[in-house]
Amino acid sequence: MTSMTARASFIELDARARAFALLDGGTARELCGPFDRIESPWLEPQGVVPQSDDGVVVVRGKLAGRAVVVIGIEQAFQGGGIGEVSGVKIATALSLAARDSRAGVPTAAVLLLETGGVRLQEANLGLATVAEVCAALLELRPLQPVIGVIAGMLGCFGGMSIAAGLCTELIITSEGRLGLDGPQVIESEAGVAEFDASDHPLIWSIDGGAQRIRTGLADTLVPDDVAAIRAAVIEGLGRGVPADHRSGWIDSLGALLAAVDPTDPPEPADLPAIPSKGDER
Repeated sequence: MTSMTARASFIELDARARAFALLDGGTARELCGPFDRIESPWLEPQGVVPQSDDGVVVVRGKLAGRAVVVIGIEQAFQGGGIGEVSGVKIATALSLAARDSRAGVPTAAVLLLETGGVRLQEANLGLATVAEVCAALLELRPLQPVIGVIAGMLGCFGGMSIAAGLCTELIITSEGRLGLDGPQVIESEAGVAEFDASDHPLIWSIDGGAQRIRTGLADTLVPDDVAAIRAAVIEGLGRGVPADHRSGWIDSLGALLAAVDPTDPPEPADLPAIPSKGDER
């Protein structure tokens, strides 16, 4: 077992460093990088300093000798929020990977998902581009695997959690979180009695990586370690395109929801006991 002192933290890296850390040495090439200055035109008029890559890093390269595009969302910029430019960068990278795959150059994708969802300053534009991201992901995934990685500490929420649910495989750490609505959003809309956003044990007991694995909403639990996450991504790519995807389990996931009484919700520890499609597989 790797000792804590021997680990190289993946969480402590920014999006660009995470992408380069996953790829084979000497093969990485960034597309639409910061020197191309592809910025959001909507932030500065609202008093927000834009970032020259709009918070999304796109890097082509090889992973264990296999052609891959790694798309990383920078959690330190606007909470990983997706706007028009950043969303288009993700969607275009996925569509180009699909184009190359159809042309005889199989290109898989890895999504590094650290995002609170759509950027409030670009709400409608962000929602539209998240739809484009999901469409591009659905275009690529019958051809090549799309591996999602949620490392932490921000997690993956909002519209991009839908994209996470469309991935062929999801890798998550114990520090990672996954949910449609973030705890603060739920608390602001429904009150602290519904979800106390200051109760960190409660949050991780529901949205945390270990719970998402237990309930079948993520596939592989890994430690916060660059080598371990890289190995898990390589293994996921090696499994190829699955015969069916989690997003296709509509009937069984609907039955799971129907089994929950909203007036008497189960405790987090009881959630894995509710039958799911993952149990049948």
